[in-house]
Amino acid sequence: MKYEEWEPIYLEICDYFSFDPSDDERAAQILASLTTGNAYQLISHRIKNSIVTVCGNAPSLRNELSQISGVIIAADAAAGVLIQNNITPDVIVTDLDGIDDYAINLNKNGTILVVHAHGDNIPRLYSWVPKFEGPLILTTQGKPFSHVYNFGGFTDGDRAVYMAHELQAREIHLIGFDLNDPDVTPMKKGKLFWAGKLLSLLGYESFGMDN
Repeated sequence: MKYEEWEPIYLEICDYFSFDPSDDERAAQILASLTTGNAYQLISHRIKNSIVTVCGNAPSLRNELSQISGVIIAADAAAGVLIQNNITPDVIVTDLDGIDDYAINLNKNGTILVVHAHGDNIPRLYSWVPKFEGPLILTTQGKPFSHVYNFGGFTDGDRAVYMAHELQAREIHLIGFDLNDPDVTPMKKGKLFWAGKLLSLLGYESFGMDN
């Protein structure tokens, strides 16, 4: 998705949550200063024309692992579920909220980390990014620049789907997604609402929120 198409959606999201876009911009600048990592060619080669499975972190994920095929993209903490079941993700899309030390070793051994900057995770950027020695992609919710990309999407899960779509995956399968989970905080409910709206723009109507 071109930024010109994404920007009005992004600004609507900011209004919805009362986010300040300048905070996201500051976070992206900090992320860019912490590493020169840019594995765009690697991830593009890995995903283009490939079958991709994007794994969300809903409780249903553990019962859907048999459906995994092709390139495995884990949304944040979903990576932990995968490795507990002896499945190594090819890519982890994360704002660093749900990962643990396993991500350092996975990254060192070739798993691509797509690290996202936003206004609320600046301390985690400072803490985690210097530890990563493997391939990195840096992303932002705001305007992309230098080696910081914006593929579209808002939460780790739908952002992973947008990235796979932008990098021209042949097929994209979704498992571990539950956007109607009633047992979440109001903030999480709002994020799931937007994840559903954004996925519906790519044709994933079954993942939209109930009215």
